[in-house]
Amino acid sequence: MTRTHLTRRQFTTAAAASVATAALGARGAAAQEYGPAELIDAAKKEGKIVYYTADFTEPEQEIIKAFNKRFPFVRVEMVRAPGGQLITRIKTEAAANKLLADVVNHSDRGLMKDIADLFQDYRPPNADAYRDDVQVSPQLWPKTTLGWSIAYNTELEQKPPRSWMDLCKAEYGPKKIGQVIAPSGGTTWTRIMFERQTFGDDYWKKQAATQPVLYPSGAPTADALVRGEVSIGVLLYNIAYMKKRDGAPLEIIFPSDGVPLNYYAAGVTKAAANPNAAKLFLNWCMSEEGQAFHIKELGYLTALKKPPFNPPGYDPAVIKTWAPNFEQYQSLRDAWIDEWNKTYGYRQ
Repeated sequence: MTRTHLTRRQFTTAAAASVATAALGARGAAAQEYGPAELIDAAKKEGKIVYYTADFTEPEQEIIKAFNKRFPFVRVEMVRAPGGQLITRIKTEAAANKLLADVVNHSDRGLMKDIADLFQDYRPPNADAYRDDVQVSPQLWPKTTLGWSIAYNTELEQKPPRSWMDLCKAEYGPKKIGQVIAPSGGTTWTRIMFERQTFGDDYWKKQAATQPVLYPSGAPTADALVRGEVSIGVLLYNIAYMKKRDGAPLEIIFPSDGVPLNYYAAGVTKAAANPNAAKLFLNWCMSEEGQAFHIKELGYLTALKKPPFNPPGYDPAVIKTWAPNFEQYQSLRDAWIDEWNKTYGYRQ
């Protein structure tokens, strides 16, 4: 057997070549799923993005950490605000030619469609894997998908409601149910639109008769449920899931008579100072790896045609899912929210 003896220089050169080959291989694999090597290199040079979101701070922070495990060289500066406030900020900054956001993620597709001209053409590498009925504009993509559920405090509620119609039963009142006010944003508007179109014009009246406790958003509703101020919470699954994951005495039910879904709209702004890093961030979030993280770790759902997996108890083949007709979602909103406010005795 012939032995080959390498000089120090030869060994160093060979090792460097091996590392370079491995790096190219990794970058090639990333290119298939997250974008071409040129995009990744350009994102590394930019080194940051400014991210505007209407989603909750805690899950978004976890998403950013997961993204940075894959791409540590992009720093994400997050700005979180409620839906209406965020749209106002975007419009105000854009009018002054001072829009700071590179990426925007918003819960109300209708409001985002109204400002779609502020977003550049963008298409993730796996665009064809997504449902084609959830986009309102070619520039805007469903990074985030949420589903409504019924959660209950296991220390207080032994016979929980298992359907939306159960929430109308007198045994769950008064003031046992906590729920979010209709004007809080696009996700809640989706839920109340579902309630009325699925169960009839008198559903709100029946449900309001239980005297539910009203909260401005999902976070205080979930907090009240954990503290025992209410024993039942009508909540987005991801909010309740994260509380349960962290040890709260909660169980969560996907209602047997339907799960209303809310698809967010996310895009890269035309004003983006860091467009490559912005696209890389969205590419990862939209990838199968990113969507799997959303589902497994945070309790989101997905708009992928073939989900990597589904949360426990959620099987779209068995449970009816519901998404709003988009034209009705826009045209009915103001009148129906006003009517809901009157029915539930809520004053803004």
